[in-house]
Parts: sequence; structure tokens; C-alpha cells
Amino acid sequence: MEQYRNMLQTLSKIPPTGESFLLLSQDVGMKIYNRFSIRRQLQGSHMDRIRSLYNEYVQLLSKEGQISCLLPRELWENSEHEKFGGSCSPRVHSTWPRSLLVQLGTHLVELMVQTIKLKNNMFSPRSEPKLIPVLYHMYSFRSTRQIGLIKPHPIYSQMLLDAGETLLTFETSVMPMRCPPLPWTSPHFGAYLLSPSKLMRSGEGAVQHQLLLEKSSPGQLFPVLDSLNQLGICAWRINKPVLDIIVSIFNDKGSEKLDIPPPLSEAPAFPLQNTGSLSSWDKLSYQKEQARCRKKAAEMYSLRMDALYKLSIANHLRDQIFWFPHNMDFRGRTYPCPPYFNHLGSDVTRALLLFAEGRPLGPNGLDWLKTHLINLTGLKKKNSLQERKQYAEEIMDDILDSADRPLTGRKWWMEADEPWQTLACCMEVANASRSPDPTKYISHFPVHQDGSCNGLQHYAALGRDEIGAKSVNLMPSETPQDVYSGVAQQVEGFRQIDAKKGIKIAQVLEGFIGRKVVKQTVMTVVYGVTRYGGRLQIEKRLREMDSFPQEYVWEASHYLVQQVFSSLKEMFSGTRSIQHWLTESARMISKSGNTVEWVTPLGLPIIQPYHRSKSVMFHSNLQTVHVTNKNDANA
Repeated sequence: MEQYRNMLQTLSKIPPTGESFLLLSQDVGMKIYNRFSIRRQLQGSHMDRIRSLYNEYVQLLSKEGQISCLLPRELWENSEHEKFGGSCSPRVHSTWPRSLLVQLGTHLVELMVQTIKLKNNMFSPRSEPKLIPVLYHMYSFRSTRQIGLIKPHPIYSQMLLDAGETLLTFETSVMPMRCPPLPWTSPHFGAYLLSPSKLMRSGEGAVQHQLLLEKSSPGQLFPVLDSLNQLGICAWRINKPVLDIIVSIFNDKGSEKLDIPPPLSEAPAFPLQNTGSLSSWDKLSYQKEQARCRKKAAEMYSLRMDALYKLSIANHLRDQIFWFPHNMDFRGRTYPCPPYFNHLGSDVTRALLLFAEGRPLGPNGLDWLKTHLINLTGLKKKNSLQERKQYAEEIMDDILDSADRPLTGRKWWMEADEPWQTLACCMEVANASRSPDPTKYISHFPVHQDGSCNGLQHYAALGRDEIGAKSVNLMPSETPQDVYSGVAQQVEGFRQIDAKKGIKIAQVLEGFIGRKVVKQTVMTVVYGVTRYGGRLQIEKRLREMDSFPQEYVWEASHYLVQQVFSSLKEMFSGTRSIQHWLTESARMISKSGNTVEWVTPLGLPIIQPYHRSKSVMFHSNLQTVHVTNKNDANA
């Protein structure tokens, strides 16, 4: 019965345009594995022990500050030893490889295609009744690749549309938790109470990370586990006034300006034309326009569904307190386990979240809130913090108007770089400034902060590059520095010199070199972007400029990428040499038949998971399936 429920849930989520047979099979296989893991967890007395320990752990956690300075992991381990004399972590079971998940999924998808049927006369009663398949297998081209698709019959898609089903069903592992997550105590135990979870995310088939974690000496991973636990026990709640405004705009055809995707009814209409009388050139143009409309409609559907998922989860949790269990990727970067809705999301998602536990603002809190508000607008990037706070005081009428009348007032907040976080901050500033004593106002508002091109910050510190360090705010400065503007200014200086020498492309580029043109290339150069990749990035920015002569795009992008690399070499003199040393080291290690690996200062073992890909092929009744494995050490 459970397998049938899984398949029906999958059926209802297949878009009218179809879904990849491989991805659908993998998704169904993963659902079965998750159910199997949960059922295995519930067998025997193990779950009774976990339940008993968890109840005691939550009680201790709520009194944490009053009873001791123990960390969550230590609270759990102490309870384990007191109650059961040792660890109660479940027996470790091997995970199912991706090839097995896909094979299982293909079998079940085949069953769905063969057995699920509907009457063909549901919308035309006069037709002779006949049972027809709900799902069809077909081939289609995605870019230059031919892939197998599972596509629902239009009658079924229309049925779903007419039914107006409002219930969305999610796996528990993609939802925030309504109770504190289990503390990570080992690579095998932590996060969700029942759903399977991994301490370290990895590509399908990668086993080396897990082996390294298991070989770590006792206590070596404690700093890493404790860091994840601290992130996981932070409780959150929903900013209901902001949610209600976003939902009202979502239901009223959305707003691309405010990053609220419009419904498919707003998609460009498909051109309808009799192609018989068209010339070959006009037919090609007609086909291109049709392809453009299909692509736009598919993108709009994807974005609309993504927004629907996020808002549905937020609305489901609107009166709840919830938690985000965390894990990490193979580099040690931490992430919330729930993928759709979390505090690392877009501007919309971040604006919807508040800390469940508030703190008084104190003597300087309101001033910092005002400064943060101006940071969100992006209006005073080159001004000092004091000037930003002063600017907030000057426009307090606009701030209060935005908070009081977000959709009917002057709508100042809508012009900000991060409009929804700006609106949420306007409301918080208004509430705090109107309170009897702002210093005692209990604020739940989260302030997100980011590094200034974090990759370049690391290289500047490693290379002791003083000029570069100043440009990424590693040196004291009255006003915040912007490395992207700095590079753009230096490139403009190079251009002016070349223009005076009579170089044509330098003359054509006059007035077109700005922060936006160079930003992506500067940001990605530390991650190994080549001159070729950088040229494509700059080309894309130039094509977005209506006033730039498009016949010079290739030559201009080729010229600019050279100047950007030259500018970075001057500002970050040690960066390129460090990059070269790292690249050469990795090449020599790989050539010797070994993988690149190291241990971080926190004791986390890291291994690069990149290997030659190996394709596993197997046949199903619908099509031949190729499963590519790029991560297995034996590939």
C-alpha cells in the first residue's frame, strides 16, 4: 500500500511538459529507500530507547543555561551513559547505490505506465468509452541530447487542473523540524529522528568521504559535530505580516520586479500561423519563436512551483516554532538539510524568517538595525556606517510609510536591492522606534552578513597582498571598499591608455566599463575560471546592454578579460602564484595515482571527489538507461 501511495504522489507531481525518465526513476527509488530506512528504524527496541533519551534531552536542552555549560552532544552522551551505560546509536546499514535506486525506480515507473489508466471520454461523453494510459513514454531533445520523457495524458493534466487540488505532500526529510534535531554524535547519528540523514553530503556513488570520517580518531570530529549542532538548535518562526503580503501578490498574478513568479496564464502566447505558405527562412523564424515560448513557459512553471513550495511550507508553519537540522558538503561548508525553505534562500525566503527567541536591542541595537536597513537597499555602498545611519534618519518617513502601507503607500521599499528583507526591516525599525523604550524592545529579527568576495579575502591573506586586502575589507578603513568597483576603475584606466594609442576596441568601450561588467569574472577567478570562461561571462553582460554595438561583443569581451586578469594580478600579486602552486600540486598528486586530501584546522578530513566518469548501462522495457558515476574511487 505504501508503494502505491508513493507512486500516486509522484504521478500528481509530473508537470504537463513531462519529466525525465531517469530522474523520475531515481526519485521513486529514493522514496522507497527512505520508507525502508524508516521501517527498519522502527523495528525492535532501539526506537524506544531513542524516544526515552530524546524526551530527556529536550528537557535538558530547554534548561541548558541553568544547569550546566554542556554542549548538546555532551548532554545527549551523558544521558546515554546514565540510562543505558553506553551509546544507543543504531546499527550502521549500508546505503543503496544509485544504480540500484534507478533500477528499482524504472521497474515501478514501468508499472505506472502499464497499469494506470483513465476513460478517454471524460470530457466528451458522446465518444465511445475506452481505457487509455495516463502516462506515456516518449523521446525529446534537451539542448543537443535526446532523453526519455514520461509525459501525462492531456486529459489527466486537465483533470488535475480542474480539481484544483490544494494539498501538497512532502517527504519529512525536506521539511523543517517541529522539534529540535538530534545532536550529531557520530558520522552516522544525528539530525532527523527517523528519516535517513548523512553528516557529509556527497555525489552519488562517492564512498571515500564516509570512509575517512569513520577512520577519524575518537574526539577528532567533535568540533565539527558541535558546530553543526549549534546551528541546528537555533529555533525559528514565520514573519506573518510579510508572508501575508507575499501571498497576496503571489495570488494576484505575481510580480517579476519583486521576484514573485507570475502564473502560466501570463506566459507569452504561442504564435499560431499556417506554415504552408511560409518561406524556409520564415519557417525557421517561426520554429525559433515557438521554441522560445516553450522555454519561457517551462521556466515560468518551474519558478512558480518553486515559489508555491516555499510559500506553502511557510504558511503551514505560520503559527509554529521550527528548526533546521544541518549537515555539510565535502569541503566542510554547512547547509540546512531542508532544501526548499531555509535561511540560506533567496530574498523572499529570508524575509519570511524570524528567530523564535528574541533579545533586547540594547543601547545601540536600533542604530544597527537602521544601518542594516540601508545595507539591504544597496543605496549607500560607498558611504561609511555613520553616514548610512544618518541617511536612515533622513528618510524615516519613507521607512515608516513602507512599514504601515507597503502596497498602498509610496512603496519606497520596492526599489531596494533586497526588497522583501528591506520591507521586513522597515517593519522592525517601525516597531522598535515606536516602543516605549527601544533599548528594551525584544527583537527577533535576523541580520544576514556576508564577506566581501570571500575567495579573494583568503588569497589576499595567504599572499599578504596589502592592496588586495584593503579592497576586500581586510584592512581598517573608514568607508567599506568594493573590489569589483576597484577592478572596474583599474580596467577603465588601462582602456584610456589604449584608447589614446588608437586601439579601436578600447575606444568603442568608452562609457561601458562598470562594476556589473567585471563582477562575475572577479568573483569566479579564485575558483579557477579560465580566460575563456571569463570572456563568456563578460560577453553575456555586454549583450545585455542595448546601447552597446553588438558587432564588437566578441572583440570587446576578449579585450576586457585580459585587462581584468591584469588588474587582479596587480592588486593580488600573490594570488596567481598560489593558485599555480595549488594546481601544480593537485596535478602531481593525481599523476601519482592518489587523490588530493587534507585535514582542516577543526579536524575534518577532506578529499577531492573528482574521478573519471564511468557509465553503467542497463535495459528496461521502456528504454536503455545510462547511469553515470563520476565519484566512485574505482570508476
